[in-house]
Amino acid sequence: MRATARVLVYSDDTSTREQVRLAAGRRPAADLPPVEFLECATLPAVLSELDAGGIDVCVLDGEAVPAGGMGVCRQIKDEIFRCPPVLLLMGRPQDAWLATWSRADAAVTLPVDPVAFADALAGLLRSRLSSSAA
Repeated sequence: MRATARVLVYSDDTSTREQVRLAAGRRPAADLPPVEFLECATLPAVLSELDAGGIDVCVLDGEAVPAGGMGVCRQIKDEIFRCPPVLLLMGRPQDAWLATWSRADAAVTLPVDPVAFADALAGLLRSRLSSSAA
């Protein structure tokens, strides 16, 4: 097992980033390594971190301003080679079709439900870490 899993969290709202950190805790599931969070409040910071590499999962806030997480998701899926899986935070369950349009790998609604969020994050981390180990 790797020492840590790196999770990029993009939101212009510090309380949303805090909700994500608290919902995941130190590790979202017992079979996964501890999580290291990289917080970004702007699109240029997200792109810089992704270019540097080593990100296992991206958590993007669909309600972020000025660059919303759905548009950011679609952009990075087009532009980043071997883009990490994306967990999208949506404002409403009715926006699930937009999450599909953005090519997000999973989506949960805001405010963050700790159980649903940890389950979704754990699933994405398992798939990413098992595919990178193979």
